[in-house]
Amino acid sequence: MDDTLNVTYVTLGGHVEVHKYRYLYFVIMFTIYILIICSNSVIVYLIWVHPNLHEPMYIFIAALLINSVLFSTTIYPKLLIDFLSDKQIITYQACLVQFHMFYSLGGSEFLLLAAMAYDRYVSICKPLQYPTIMSKTTISIFLVLAWILPASQVAVPAGLSAHKNLCSFVLKGFFCNNTVYKLQCVISREQIIHDMVILLNVALVPVLFILFTYTRIFVISYRSSKEVRKKAAQTCLPHLIVLINFSCLCAFDVITVQLEADFPKTVRFIMTLQIVMYHPLFNPIMYGLKMKEIHKYLKRLFFPAKIK
Repeated sequence: MDDTLNVTYVTLGGHVEVHKYRYLYFVIMFTIYILIICSNSVIVYLIWVHPNLHEPMYIFIAALLINSVLFSTTIYPKLLIDFLSDKQIITYQACLVQFHMFYSLGGSEFLLLAAMAYDRYVSICKPLQYPTIMSKTTISIFLVLAWILPASQVAVPAGLSAHKNLCSFVLKGFFCNNTVYKLQCVISREQIIHDMVILLNVALVPVLFILFTYTRIFVISYRSSKEVRKKAAQTCLPHLIVLINFSCLCAFDVITVQLEADFPKTVRFIMTLQIVMYHPLFNPIMYGLKMKEIHKYLKRLFFPAKIK
């Protein structure tokens, strides 16, 4: 700790043989980061420039992909700097900012998926009321709430943690997730309860809402025509797969903190990388390949000679 400047530094101790493989790590992660930015941006660009993709479903997809880029940018620049540095350190204040961004954007992912589920429910189950219900005002409200609610709620534990006494200055990770709590001397019961409320509000409730909504969609689709069932499968299945994928990664993030002593350092390093590598690349691949209209414009963009 530097008493003169009143700055506390935390060592990121989750790296594995970074001094030996620093350049390999850097090249791999830099390439992945560029791929994440490019793949997500291309689909957002296609949705932006094609008027027939200015529908609520595609607007929510664009918002989800923008959220993935922001989520990755919270982690990758600092990670790349650490690979090339002799010491992998971060100030405690910057660590809390990264903690806040990581979980607020993660919560936004669940809320955006919930908004997409509601959009699909209205489209398939209440088609005549769809233009009225899913108006521009409704879409704007959903988008604002998806980013504001998690950010405002996660700001509370981040702010409270800034005034906690630290008994450890080595973080068992390579970025600041909820392992920051392990640095604190005491974790109060109120803090645990507040975190559970946040988890309930920005993750569990949206997931339950999504599952309920898709259950209703599949039940109604099953009773309807073949065309309705096909539409439900084409538009809902990608969202459901993305939800399952992200939920599993988030569950792992929680479990590793609770059972950190039972995970070898190398295993924890590899598995934690999946959270920041796999999902931001998975989203554009899933929507680019599985959403018919987006896939059509992707083919026109990259293979114009083959399109008549």
